[in-house]
Amino acid sequence: MATLKRTMFREYDIRGRESAEELHDDALYHIARGFAAMLTRKGIARVVVGHDARGTSESFSHSAIRGLTESGIDVVDIGTCTTPMSYWSQYYLDVPGLLMVTASHNPAGWNGVKLGTGPSKTLLPDEIKELYSIIEREEYVDGASNPVEHKDIRDAYIADLVSRAPAIKKLKILVNTGNGTAGLFAPALLRAAGHDIVEHYTEVDATYPHYTANPDGTAMMEDTGAQTRAHQCDIGLAFDGDGDRLGVVDENGATIWPDRYLALLSRLVLQKEPGAKIVFDVKVSEALPEDIAAHGGIPLMWKTGHSYIKAKLAKEGAALAGEMSGHIFFAQDFYGFDDAFFAALKLLEYVGREGKTVSELIASTPYYVSTPTIQVTVTDEGKYSIVDTLVADFKASGYKVNDINGARVYIKDGWGLVRASSNTPSLVLRFEAKTEKDLLEIQDIFREKLAAAGVSSTWDSSGH
Repeated sequence: MATLKRTMFREYDIRGRESAEELHDDALYHIARGFAAMLTRKGIARVVVGHDARGTSESFSHSAIRGLTESGIDVVDIGTCTTPMSYWSQYYLDVPGLLMVTASHNPAGWNGVKLGTGPSKTLLPDEIKELYSIIEREEYVDGASNPVEHKDIRDAYIADLVSRAPAIKKLKILVNTGNGTAGLFAPALLRAAGHDIVEHYTEVDATYPHYTANPDGTAMMEDTGAQTRAHQCDIGLAFDGDGDRLGVVDENGATIWPDRYLALLSRLVLQKEPGAKIVFDVKVSEALPEDIAAHGGIPLMWKTGHSYIKAKLAKEGAALAGEMSGHIFFAQDFYGFDDAFFAALKLLEYVGREGKTVSELIASTPYYVSTPTIQVTVTDEGKYSIVDTLVADFKASGYKVNDINGARVYIKDGWGLVRASSNTPSLVLRFEAKTEKDLLEIQDIFREKLAAAGVSSTWDSSGH
């Protein structure tokens, strides 16, 4: 019986520390054997395998390929790539299965796997539980497979994206990939689109010597802003470790959080498709649904998580979806999965089309006082029960609570959110109000409730 740590099997992918206790080559082999059995049950016999540029990813990928081929699954190995490139390759190569070795935006020392059973379809919670059960019982299948195919998709991928979002105006762009995998591709892609690129930390270094490549945190975004000002760029773009999250700063270096630039992307989509549905997660500002409705769209709030959002986008036939973390999903002109490069190209298209500075465009959107995403360290084993306790506590105290994903609690014309992180042993918080005074009061209420639940008073928004 294979014994892998259950907490690595998260809501919609697998994440763990690179260690003998969590993720190692043998663990990847067993994950691939279990996934192969799941694929066989679904009648899927071919899988794309890719990996990011973390120190263990190439070795982990080889172990996974061994597990797949011993199970009779044919493998197309696309080598080092971003996660969105692996999704794209499923369409380009006409391969239904996906195994991508990546820990996305997690810090150095982590790795993981994203798994797909169809184009733009990654595993949902029940499927992750099924996978764990297969591995735990070693309900594997054996079979013969064809020799592994090796494909280089880089040039075709870049050409396809550029053809779908041509530059309206040449812009000077600061590109910060934080030493992550995106640095191998982002500068070339944006130059191919016709822009002038200033590179910052685009060389790959799996130790992340400066900060984690995570545009959901202030560390990466403040540096992106400083570099954008220093080089007098029109806009700054930051990409996470595997290229599926986008961070944006304006020409003055001010961070434009995803729920604000998503308003601009929504306007672009609605210009082409009036009345379109647009999906977003529970962490976004009230300004986003307000702006979507003002421009004739239909706003839909849903659970945080790339698998949840993709599934909701497909179910609703929406044109666009986005998360506060920077995952952006275009169904209009694209395939409905989260690709930070494509989202960047579409944002640049909108900026060029409107002929205004980024700060001028953002100034035209509604504004509330809000915090970045905040992390509070807890345990993987206890995080969900803590959230359940807090949901019940807020409801018992008479607050209006949206509990589709944690507790989004409405207080004093604003709101506070607490939910369990899907990727790390932490709680995720965010707050918004009409005034700074109200914002602080809402945070104080949450601090009191969290303390009563035995949660640390140390809050971190750096993204490290």
